[in-house]
Amino acid sequence: MNATPLTPGRTLADPDTPFAVVDVHKARRNIERLAARADRLGVALRPHVKTAKSLDVAALMNGGTPCPVTVSTLAEAEAFADGGYTDITYAVGIDPHKLARVIALLRRGVTLRVLLDSTEQATFVAQAAARAGIGIPAQIEIDCDGHRGGLRTDAPALLDIGRILHDADCLDGVLTHAGESYFAYSHEEQRLAAKNERDTAVTAAGKLRAAGLPVHTVSVGSTPTAHAAEDLTGVTELRAGNYVFFDLVMAGLGVCQVDDLALSVVVTVIGHRPEYGWILTDGGWMAMSRDRGTANQSQDQGYGLVTDLAGNLVEGLVMSAASQEHGTLTARDGAVLPELPIGARLRILPNHACATAAQHRGYHVVDSTLPTTDAPAVRTVWNRVTGW
Repeated sequence: MNATPLTPGRTLADPDTPFAVVDVHKARRNIERLAARADRLGVALRPHVKTAKSLDVAALMNGGTPCPVTVSTLAEAEAFADGGYTDITYAVGIDPHKLARVIALLRRGVTLRVLLDSTEQATFVAQAAARAGIGIPAQIEIDCDGHRGGLRTDAPALLDIGRILHDADCLDGVLTHAGESYFAYSHEEQRLAAKNERDTAVTAAGKLRAAGLPVHTVSVGSTPTAHAAEDLTGVTELRAGNYVFFDLVMAGLGVCQVDDLALSVVVTVIGHRPEYGWILTDGGWMAMSRDRGTANQSQDQGYGLVTDLAGNLVEGLVMSAASQEHGTLTARDGAVLPELPIGARLRILPNHACATAAQHRGYHVVDSTLPTTDAPAVRTVWNRVTGW
């Protein structure tokens, strides 16, 4: 745990704005939902901590006991290793310069897997392992939908990479990520994306095994496919990260409801431009990020939806524009612009939880199940891991 000591009696009305808030009840509910689904599918869950980047949030996942996790930076891997996590997958393509830090973690007793998709990477991993006298477990990234890196299952390099890693005692398995599922706008599209994700990973593993190369791990996952998968036969683990907080993109896809969003940002009204129908706040894109992930969905949510401090939606009010430190709130769909005096505080629900969380050093924690007045009590402050 790395929570910051808190002055007793503080509420969301006290800290200087803008600041990030996590509703621990909603986060726990989201975590329990996917954990139960993984159990039903008979597959291990390896949460991706890239969204929250917080040991305190991760502690909600397994009763406070370290569990297998996925990370997106070595800074996360190091922080979670310091927190007692010993089973970590670094799910970003490895480069030679970072291997010294990987080896240092391996020598601490941490099983840290690296990811790669080229013979060049496999070769420098194998050479580094030989020099260090230690196996560097590596997974081959498989491209299931053209979203970013990885090999197609019919790529000749798949077996070449497998042999290089196997000969160096470094081959762990295969990993794929259905990134295009973030553009699957119906449950059926998400179900098909999940099926394709599984089929692609299992096919790649089968080709390696048919060539006499052992495959221990078959890893799949994204938040939409994790919630849509119906059959994960042949898969050993499921990864997802955004689901802990959820966001408006996920709500727009129907993966969750707006009420499930556990992350928000508190802002303060600092001005009015009635001639334009604007309410100005001190929360711009430095507080919310520039992510406009709902712009291509059926309902564009601007930079975020607006709630009062207690978390109740202010109907028809949206954060429609942002500059660096200014947010612009406007009414839509025939709604009347509410009268909000200067100094009034609001919460903004984000488009993309990962991007918004990254703008902040930590989270002020509230619990929506507890009785509250207009300003919920802040139970504690959870710090985040930053850097790379």
